[in-house]
Amino acid sequence: MNYCFQLLPHANIRYQESLNLLGTAELSCILKALHIESEVQLRTIGGAPFLCFEAPELTDAQLAQCARHSAVYLICTEENGLLHPLDCPRGDYLPRDLAEVLKYKGKTSAVFTHMMINLALTVSKSFGAGKPITVLDPLCGRGTTLFVALQKGMNSVGIDMDRRDLKEAADYLSRYLQYHRLKHKLEQGARTVKSQSIPDALYTLADSKQAFQAGDTRSLRLLLGDTGAIGALLKKTPADILVADLPYGVQHAPQDGRRPENFPGMLRRVLPSWKDALKSDAGVAISFNSLTLPRKTLVELLEAAGFQVMTETPYSNFEHFVEQAVTRDVVVARKV
Repeated sequence: MNYCFQLLPHANIRYQESLNLLGTAELSCILKALHIESEVQLRTIGGAPFLCFEAPELTDAQLAQCARHSAVYLICTEENGLLHPLDCPRGDYLPRDLAEVLKYKGKTSAVFTHMMINLALTVSKSFGAGKPITVLDPLCGRGTTLFVALQKGMNSVGIDMDRRDLKEAADYLSRYLQYHRLKHKLEQGARTVKSQSIPDALYTLADSKQAFQAGDTRSLRLLLGDTGAIGALLKKTPADILVADLPYGVQHAPQDGRRPENFPGMLRRVLPSWKDALKSDAGVAISFNSLTLPRKTLVELLEAAGFQVMTETPYSNFEHFVEQAVTRDVVVARKV
């Protein structure tokens, strides 16, 4: 059977130009995880870009996984030159505006973030799980990854050292939940790691009042502190996948309160803690600027920390132009 996935238009022109490449690679990874051997081809149908592949008829479960593709607008089967739209669940838990409304300079596209979540899932034992998983962003900033995960019905945990970024994320989420009249509660406290007090804000919510009362809830946790502490913080509640968008500049923000760290130094220090914060066979997706952090260096650091890096096609096909000083790439790995 022939399947055709129409790609959605994107407001960011630079990202739109890369969407065909990224969308093809993402769908190829999803099919690989589903053990479906098929080559994804980009076609133009009626002036619109479609990702097309041939495979035996997909089961409902397989189709649901494919429908979670970050950039799919419409899914069809093709027969005798005619497209037949399919009614596929997209897995949305909350309204799609959750990750889109908060705007700020340097924000990573929610579509790109969703793609990274999908990539990490394809190499995780949680792929296709029937229960909500937990997504960890160890450099969460203002929380785009956390909001995308929550919107898709996942639990999320983020840690960052920037108090202003976390406050903006928390204030936005509180306003959003109140505006949409979503039943929720907020618990605030602090955790202590190596004599350091780390403020902790836990949001528990549901998509309906009935679900909240029945205990069918999701959570979003914001932690203010050094990302190197996340392993100790999540020792009893490790995450299923990790998604991180590394800063694109030459140096990372100060991590130890005394001096800035370069990317290799920061990663060498924190990767063991990131690994400790994950369950066995958890998936990892890390995006980075290959002009300031060579892919080979990141791969070597991940392998030295005990991660298995996916180096084969299609996991090696995510490098794309963002702007003059940024060529972004993604490395996908698994905790072993």
